[in-house]
Amino acid sequence: MKFLYALSIFLCFFAGTLQAQESNAPKFGKGLFNLVGQDSSWTMKVGLRFQLLSSSIFSEDHQPEHNFLVRRSRLKFDGYAFSPKLRYKFELGLSNRDMSGTSQFTRNSPRFIMDAVVMWNFYENFELWVGQTKLPGNRERVISSANLETVDRSLLNGEFNIDRDIGLQLHHETNWFGNFITREIVAVSQGEGRNVTSGNEGGHQFTGRVEFLPLGNFKSKGDYTGADLERHENPRLSIGVTYDYNNNAVRERSNLGTYMETDTGFHETDISTFFIDAHLKYRGFSFLGEYADRNADDPIAKNSDGTLTGDIVEVGNALNLQAGILNKSNWQFLGRYTHMELDKEITGRNPVEQYTIGISKYFVGHKLKIQSDISMLDAQTDSNEYMFRLQFELHF
Repeated sequence: MKFLYALSIFLCFFAGTLQAQESNAPKFGKGLFNLVGQDSSWTMKVGLRFQLLSSSIFSEDHQPEHNFLVRRSRLKFDGYAFSPKLRYKFELGLSNRDMSGTSQFTRNSPRFIMDAVVMWNFYENFELWVGQTKLPGNRERVISSANLETVDRSLLNGEFNIDRDIGLQLHHETNWFGNFITREIVAVSQGEGRNVTSGNEGGHQFTGRVEFLPLGNFKSKGDYTGADLERHENPRLSIGVTYDYNNNAVRERSNLGTYMETDTGFHETDISTFFIDAHLKYRGFSFLGEYADRNADDPIAKNSDGTLTGDIVEVGNALNLQAGILNKSNWQFLGRYTHMELDKEITGRNPVEQYTIGISKYFVGHKLKIQSDISMLDAQTDSNEYMFRLQFELHF
């Protein structure tokens, strides 16, 4: 509560500052307000967004479940400090789901901070990132939840993504010949996810990613937004490959999931995750395909006497394919297929397949939209599970 009180004072201060100045408010979707230092040595854009989600799940084996919630609520700050070559991003998650995951490793405090990162363009096409932000993992995860063409991300992402962590990232872009571009990213991080404050159990996490854009850059960074709202007149394709190695990882899903505790401390094992993805856009058509695979040297946690603790590394693989078409009235129709297969001998879980059809209406791009979908989940049980979702997004 003290944090929210201080945040309210902060916003009121800036609101008062704006009222004292003669300035026009930004266009819708361009932030609540923009600040520029008197000597232009710094800038700050303040933005706010939230998602309202209604979902219903039906199955012959269980009673129907109906939920209505604030799925996400975010407050964002970004700009530059001292020089346009030194950018920053700071994002707070204010909904219950944004803050969930409190534990002894976060000092039992809500996980307000999503991103706190500084990005320094120190030489030509080289940029150094320092702080907490998303690791360069699968494309669907790195795409902001505000810019998805679906109500939410796929089962592949839910199981295999490597999310956010704190550390260093080095980004570089190479222009080869014609329109051919590659992007290279390497990252070294703590390996236990965001907002961890108590020590560093296990080792560190190392991530490398290469992206190939053989047909040139997308418009408006469209390789990291859903739907072809840019309506590319020429086809644009991006292919990405990521390898992530978490040395002596202590959580069930690399830097996510439950900590694997034993009678002597933590079960440590090396976990590797591999992603390959492709994103295509052309004249309102969009396609996103991803494959993920996770392995571990010793996936089963044991006590010192050899007894099982019940914790395991969730090893396996998944495939996600989705395609959408956007008409001239900014209605998009989408289909998605996801197949996920975890190692049954280790996890005890059956392979699952999910089929999804969705529809979206974009009023002001991703800044104001309504999205809906219906999915069927086949988990090789006696009955299938059906899910209906409806979501509204507002983004200042």
